[in-house]
Amino acid sequence: MTSVTFHSNPVTTVGELPSQGAALPAFELVGQDLSAVSSSDLAGKRVVLNIFPSLDTGTCAMSVRTFNELAAGLENTVVVCVSEDLPFAQARFCGAEGIENVVTGSAFRSTFGQDFGVTMDDGPLAGLLSRAVVVTDESGAVVHTEHVAEVTDEPDYEAAKAALV
Repeated sequence: MTSVTFHSNPVTTVGELPSQGAALPAFELVGQDLSAVSSSDLAGKRVVLNIFPSLDTGTCAMSVRTFNELAAGLENTVVVCVSEDLPFAQARFCGAEGIENVVTGSAFRSTFGQDFGVTMDDGPLAGLLSRAVVVTDESGAVVHTEHVAEVTDEPDYEAAKAALV
């Protein structure tokens, strides 16, 4: 269990992020076209998981825009933006915003939140994912994690980028 805050009020999550050096937990999400987005599809690539509550908030939308810009300059790297938003909402957002360099994945029918320890267990956003970043190397080993202490704050983009070098 991790303690974070939402508007300075304590919130707990169901577990912990994977530790550095651990293998990335297997996952399967739902893509914009309703096809599977799975960890096995990303084998041999560096992966950045941008995890957040919902595209319908300013901070979450900004994180997707920022990681989209970052992804444009990264080789052999896939940025996956993960939330509980339905695939249709993710597709609508990406289309309206011109988001083309990231993959979106909906966790609405998976155990992703529990497996990564990011499902908020209480508070007004209970059931949604907290804000976190997980970065792996090409072998699938976790090289960086950040569980953002205040859900309404943006992640440390520079730290995520530095972990890819």
